[in-house]
Order: sequence, then structure tokens, then C-alpha cells
Amino acid sequence: MFGRKGLTENQVREALKAIIDPDLHRDIVSLGFVKQIALDGTKIAVTIELTTPACPMKDRMRRQAEEILAGLPGIETVEVTMTAQVRRGPTGGANVPGQPQVDPIPGVANTIAVTSGKGGVGKSTVAVNLAVALRLSGARVGLLDADVYGPSIPTMFGVPAEEKPHTTAGDLISPVERDGLKLMSIGFLVDRDAAMIMRGPMLSKYVQEALARVDWGELDYLVIDMPPGTGDVQLTLSQTIPLTGAVVVTTPQRVALADVRRAVTMCQKLNVTVLGLVENMSDPIGPDGQPIPMFGRGGGQAAAAEWGLPFLGTVPLDGLVPASGDSGQPIVAAQPGSPAALACTAIAGAIAARVSTLAMGEAAPQPQVRMLD
Repeated sequence: MFGRKGLTENQVREALKAIIDPDLHRDIVSLGFVKQIALDGTKIAVTIELTTPACPMKDRMRRQAEEILAGLPGIETVEVTMTAQVRRGPTGGANVPGQPQVDPIPGVANTIAVTSGKGGVGKSTVAVNLAVALRLSGARVGLLDADVYGPSIPTMFGVPAEEKPHTTAGDLISPVERDGLKLMSIGFLVDRDAAMIMRGPMLSKYVQEALARVDWGELDYLVIDMPPGTGDVQLTLSQTIPLTGAVVVTTPQRVALADVRRAVTMCQKLNVTVLGLVENMSDPIGPDGQPIPMFGRGGGQAAAAEWGLPFLGTVPLDGLVPASGDSGQPIVAAQPGSPAALACTAIAGAIAARVSTLAMGEAAPQPQVRMLD
């Protein structure tokens, strides 16, 4: 296979074709992930650029590349550098007759809505920890609190009432930042104790200003904490925000799954891709590392299978989760080794992988959901 004059770049690329991306089901060479190959005698250096820094298979791909390169004849030293360049995924949303298609947010590659069919399933907690996990992976991330009636981001990130977003010279609003994560919430702009009494048009105006007037800069992902339910608020937001996809949060109980069924149906009708389902507050993990049966299990996974949707994972019930949020440090940042934090990190990686498949032109499955009798 190899000539007497040593390896060539083409021969190295042929060898690296053995590495298959598990989500895109193609080799990393044909996908264009192999960016640089440097050959210097017995040393070889390769740069592999993935579609997201949150790729859950990054370390495995690195090891595969190192093993393949080390096995090439004449090679004694191997250096594999992993980088990432997040692609912009397709955007969906409601096409309202007589209105122009919503333009993407300047500088924002992907918008991910975290939604639920009802309140009380921990949707905001999941949204916050997913945003933190994506940021810790190295991605550029923003978090928009669109849950106007119950903004929780100020509390969960410990932002004091006196800390306000400031206006830039161009009359843009600069978001609050915590450890590189950009935050915007109506809770930053109003009295924290004030009751939010707001009709649909006022809500729409707030969301439009959050997207048009907030200086998000360059973001790989903008995570949007949507209000719970499937009413007028969700319809307005879905018509205003260009969405890459939605993550639907549920709990194991049947009553929650009945509501999440409606949330999935709403996404289908609004032409919003459902990236997958997350089952929150699942069985807690006992001292032996095994789940403790409490509320039933597997409901979210069964529903995802029935509807032909990806199941992104479960987040176990853990008292550290609300305690961390109340203290102003989300669990992924405060206790990164805890079962709940590890689950959120894995789910964030799964979401990033799903977005990557959409950006690379892979078709997303369309849910076939029956309404309850």
C-alpha cells in the first residue's frame, strides 16, 4: 500500500477512512473532518475538526485516530489535535400566511427551544444545565429566559437584583454573563417581586426585542427556556423565533406523558423539528449506583419509541439539583461528578450531535403522534 518514499497525505486519508461518525454514519474523511496532515520523517500530526465541541465521541475518535496513525509504517510519533466548528442547522417554525419568514438571529448558529407540555417537570432546570454543559464543552452559548411569567434564570445563576444588562453605544442590550455564558431574562429588567401580567402582543414584543436588540455576539447555540404548556404564548414564540429544533422535557408519570404528547404535536404542527425527549426527575441513584424505583421508569423512552423520536436520556431525581439552583450555581457547574450533572452533560452531547446531523443535511424523523382518546 505504501511506497518506498514514505507516506503521502492521500495514503493517510485512506487509512483514516476507517473512522466512522456514529451519528452521520460516514467516515470522517468524506465528511471533511480531516483538516490538516503534517508528515515529518517518523512524525505525523493530524487535525480533526468536528461539528461541535460537545461531541460525545470526541475522545473515542481521537483514540481511534492515534491507533491508526501509530500503526502506519515508519511512524514513531503521533499527534492528533481535535478542534470544532459548529455548523448552522436548518431553522423551522410556523409559516404564518401573509407574514415573511423569520430571519435567523445575527451571529447565532443554532437556536434550541427547551419546552414541555405542562409546568412542574423541571424544564427550566434542564434548560439551564444543558446550556452550562454546552458552554463547558467549549461552545459559545447564550441562554434566553422566555418563560416570562416565571423567570428563574436570575435566581439559578445568583444574579443580584442590582445587576442589570447595560445598553451599548449602538442601542443594543448587552446580556449578563456568568463564566462565559450569556444570559437574558425579563427578570433582569423588572422588579423581581412584581407579578408579570402580560398579554400576547406584549410578550411578543419582549421576545422580539430579546432577539433583535440583545447583542448576543457570535454563538454556537442559543438555548431558549420556553414557557410550559401549548397555549397562545407558545404559538407566539414559535412564530417569532427561528428554531433549529426543540427538546421536550417530561417526567416518568403517565399524566406528564399525556401532556408532553400535546407538546410534541404542537411542534409538529408548527414545523419545528423535535430533537428528542428528556425524562427529568427519574428514579434517584442509590449508594450502590443503582436506580431506586419510586415513580415508575421508562415512560419517556417508551413514548419516544412510540413516536419515532430520539430519546436523549434521563436525569435522576437528586436533592442537589434544586439546592444548587437556589444557591446560584447549576448542578453541572457546582457538582460536575454527580449523577444528575453527568446525565445533563451526556444529554447536551446528544443534542449537539442531533443538531450536527441536521446541519450536515441529514433528515430528521417526523413524529407520528396520536392525541389521547
